[in-house]
Parts: sequence; structure tokens; C-alpha cells
Amino acid sequence: MAERAAPARRRWSWRSGALRGIAYQIVAVALLGLALWYLAHNTLVNMQARGIQSGFGFLGQPAGFDIGESVIPYDALDPYWKAFLVGVLNTLRVSALGIVLATALGTLLGVARFSRNALVRGLSYGYIELFRNVPLLLQLVLWYIVFTEILPAVSEPIVLADMVFLSKGGLSLPWPVWGLGQGLALAGAMVGVALAWGYRRWARRRFELSGQARSMVWLPLAIVLVAAVLGWLAGGAPTAWSIPKPGGFLIEGGVAATPEFLAVLFGLVCYTAAFMAEVVRAGISSVAHGQVEAAASIGLSKVQSMRLVILPQALRVIIPPMTSQYLNLTKNSSLAVAIGYPDVVSIANTSLNQTGRAVECIAIVMAVYLATSLSTSAAMNWYNRRAAIRER
Repeated sequence: MAERAAPARRRWSWRSGALRGIAYQIVAVALLGLALWYLAHNTLVNMQARGIQSGFGFLGQPAGFDIGESVIPYDALDPYWKAFLVGVLNTLRVSALGIVLATALGTLLGVARFSRNALVRGLSYGYIELFRNVPLLLQLVLWYIVFTEILPAVSEPIVLADMVFLSKGGLSLPWPVWGLGQGLALAGAMVGVALAWGYRRWARRRFELSGQARSMVWLPLAIVLVAAVLGWLAGGAPTAWSIPKPGGFLIEGGVAATPEFLAVLFGLVCYTAAFMAEVVRAGISSVAHGQVEAAASIGLSKVQSMRLVILPQALRVIIPPMTSQYLNLTKNSSLAVAIGYPDVVSIANTSLNQTGRAVECIAIVMAVYLATSLSTSAAMNWYNRRAAIRER
């Protein structure tokens, strides 16, 4: 019986392309690290020569300035790090809500481009061409003027159902008085989301095996609602609400959205949705027309074929450019400083003017946007892998 030949050993020599590749990468990384060290060292030397203080020690000092809008309790005597935290939370709040609303509006506009109604198609096309060709900064200023100049005064607000008030002071809405019941309702809703996700996986697997379709929208939604109601009942079924009431100079009670927040949110949503609509339109157009004909041949309506056949196949084309739009919306939120919304850029500018730590403040802003962008990109890449069509 012939002996099995021993595997050939890799001989490392300069003639080896693998060795040269590793060596070139090591040299490139070393040169890049040396360049970064030189820039940092040169900057510190020049700052010390001019008497400019450096370092992040100022973050523990009292900030000494107020912030008009904060998600968490904040006082002027709080340290700078908490002021930056307030700015980060304000940025995340407007970005997250903007992504959700822009996705819904952009999808609706993109689907409307294929409507059989000429008026709907024309309105969708006109919206897209108008909002995506007007600079975002101008739109932010326009919305800010609408919310601070055109709307009525706080003493004479626009009232809806005696509970919603819209004026130059912002938008005031009813809000539940937070307690154990609300906390358990939130926990129940989270459990319901997990159960609904498991049900959808089971229903999809059963559909692939038997061809029997089950509810993929209403039943999962009912599971989430029932779980939230059960948590609410377990917490004593609290019914206390904080209802806004007009006062002399402001609306008291409830939860309020400031004109600055509304202007930033409307501007980002209207601007980004126009680009998202074109992404959705291009994704739908990429689906072969034979798929539409096949859906019609088995008796699916136009809405059913769009929801069950066309959009699932278009996702593989829609998701990558949609990720870029999410990143653009998050980064474009930095323009909020132009209308006085206290995002992380605004807080950094104020801190820079008071402390003179320009490098540190700019580095914090860069780190915040880098972290949010990488997190968004990682989440969308994960979803893109799940939505991708797998060949057998």
C-alpha cells in the first residue's frame, strides 16, 4: 500500500507573494501609526507652547450653562460630560424618530409612483422633485419659521379634541403618568414582540411546508397588544394621564415637543423621504414583470401582490442604499445647530467656547457620529443578510 505523501511545507521567501503582501501591510500600518503619532505630538507641543490646555479633564467640571431641551434631568451645575450626554440623547431622539417616519413616508411615496391613479403618481413625483432639490438647511429654516412665526401664539393655540395643542410654543400631547402599570405594560410589549417574532418564524416555516398562509401582520400585532394589556393589568391597570392645559404663557401638563425639535424632525423627514422614495421605486422596478403577472394569475390583488410578491423581492435591492439614507439622516441632524436645537454639535460648540478645548470637543463629536453610523450600518447589514435570497 503506497504511503500518503506528506503535505508540502510553505517556504517563506521574498519571492513568495504572500510574504510580500504581509510585509507591505506591516509597513503601511507602521507608517500610518507613525504619521498619527507625529500629528498628535506636534499638536500637543504647539498647544503647550501657546499656553493652550489640553486633555479631557474638563468633562468633570461644572458646565455652567443651561440646555433648553433635555431627555434626562439636567442643571447648569452638572459637569460637562452630562451636558454632552444630553446632546447625544437629543441627537439620537430626533434621528431615531426621523428614520422611522422617513421610512414610512418614503415607502408610501415610492409605492405611489406605481399607482394607476394619475393624480397620485403626479403628486408623488412632484413631492420627490421638490424636496430633494431644495437644500436641507433651507428646509430647516423654513420649518422653523412656520413653527415660530406662522403658528398662533401660546395664548390662542390650535386645539384638537381639547387634548392636543399646537402653537408657537410647540406641540403638547397627553401623556400617561408613569408608574408600575406602565412599566409592566412596556415589559409585556417587549415579551409580546419576542413571541410575535417566534410566531412569524413558525408561520413562515409552515407556509413553506404546506402552502397554508397564516396571518403575518394582524395576529403578531394582536400578540404584542395582548401582552402589553396583560402587563398593564398586572400593574393595577392605572388610568392616570397628564392632560395639557393652556396657561397664561405656556401649555402646562402632558408632554411637549419644542418648535426647534419639530422643525428639525419635519425637515429631516421630508428631505430624506424624497430620496428613500426613489430607492423604493428603483427596487420595485428591478423586480421582473413576470413576477407581477404570476401574482395576478393566482388571483392576488394589486395590494396583495405588492406586499407579498414584489416588495419582498425588492428588499435585496432596497436595503443597501436605504442604509446610506439612514446614515445621511443621522449625520444631517448636525445642521440642527442652525436653528437652535441642542444636539451634540450645539453642546460641543458651547463647551468649546467656554473651555477652549477645540480638539477634544471635535473629537467627541466625531466619536459620537462614528459610533452611531457604525451601529446603524451593522444593524442594517445584519438585516440585509437575513433578507437576501439564498440559492439552494
